[in-house]
Amino acid sequence: MAGSSIHRARRGVATRLGSMFLGLLVATALVVAMQLPLRHQPALVHQTLTSVIPHSLSVPPLAWPSIGSGALVIPALGVVQSWRDHVAPVASLTKMMTAYVTLRHLPLAVGQVGPCHVVTASDVVTYVTEKTAGESGVVVVAGERLCEIDLLKGLLVHSAGNYAAMLASMVAGSRASFVSLMNVTAKSLDLRRTHYDDVSGFSALSVSTALDQVRMAVELMKSPVVQSIVRLPNVTLPVAGSVGSFTPLVGTNNVIGVKSGRTSPAGGCDVMAMTFQQGGATRIIYAAVLGQRGGDLLGPAGRAALALAQSALRNRIELVYPQGSVVGRIGWPGRTVDFGFARQSVLTWWAPRARPAATIQMLHFTTTIHRGEVVGWVTVGGSTRRLALVAQGTVAPPSLWQRLR
Repeated sequence: MAGSSIHRARRGVATRLGSMFLGLLVATALVVAMQLPLRHQPALVHQTLTSVIPHSLSVPPLAWPSIGSGALVIPALGVVQSWRDHVAPVASLTKMMTAYVTLRHLPLAVGQVGPCHVVTASDVVTYVTEKTAGESGVVVVAGERLCEIDLLKGLLVHSAGNYAAMLASMVAGSRASFVSLMNVTAKSLDLRRTHYDDVSGFSALSVSTALDQVRMAVELMKSPVVQSIVRLPNVTLPVAGSVGSFTPLVGTNNVIGVKSGRTSPAGGCDVMAMTFQQGGATRIIYAAVLGQRGGDLLGPAGRAALALAQSALRNRIELVYPQGSVVGRIGWPGRTVDFGFARQSVLTWWAPRARPAATIQMLHFTTTIHRGEVVGWVTVGGSTRRLALVAQGTVAPPSLWQRLR
């Protein structure tokens, strides 16, 4: 009897202990269940970037030409703009394609001279005939040796139509075959409103638009050889000696080329490349004008292109943010710190595109954020460059018990 009582007492104790243990497990599970969502609550972000980008800025209007047509391309800013972009004769701007096709078939690096051509009696006749017709050229004599680099210099700097003919012969055997290559290449570059009738542009049937021609210039200037040539105010050739550039304003106002042209049907035409500084790097703006009139035609074209390029650069907006400039706050309710630029940063955009779309990409934090730690990046517009953002202090999420209070 006594043993039975003891057994029942022990069983009661075990039952109570088991109940207590089970209760403890349930309580622990409840606490853990309450804790989990709190432990993984991400840091909250309050962004203020939009407040430091002005909603409106005063900039001058673009100086589009009053006659003819114009176009702008600023690769570094993603700018492609045109004005009255109609098809028209392009005169010696045609020679940009002549140089481009030549270099595609006879590639040339800086310092190389390329294959050479011995001037024939027929080449001399071509020079005399074209000169009599009023086309630009460089004097040649039979037996003279002109290499590819010489021909490109005379073509791009002094706009030599007879040099264009010799390049065509070197590449394709004849001018007609070379012109076919020019038109095939124009299609491959998506110059949809461009058609070439000759290798020099003296024909009024060699036509294009300002936008197509400025895009042609951008492609041509990818060649270091071309860049080294078009910036020259003059070049020295084997027989002709020193001849000057027909490109207006080259060597002044940061102008580094590219090509000009003039005929009565085309008027004055100019595709101008001009350098400018952005973020410590040298960039290029391209401005093209067609159909300019007055004076020698080239002068008005050069002035119109320069005015357009300079007005475009005045429409470039740069905002400089010193290191540590605050962009927003990050943390948890009641516990936040500022975050801002890791180093001095420059946000650049083109005003005619209106206020830029600035976005912040933030990292995900559920634990302590330390001072100086990267918390995200700023990207402006279509730029691929990201500007790092760092925490200006240290902040930790509240503990479980602090959150439960």
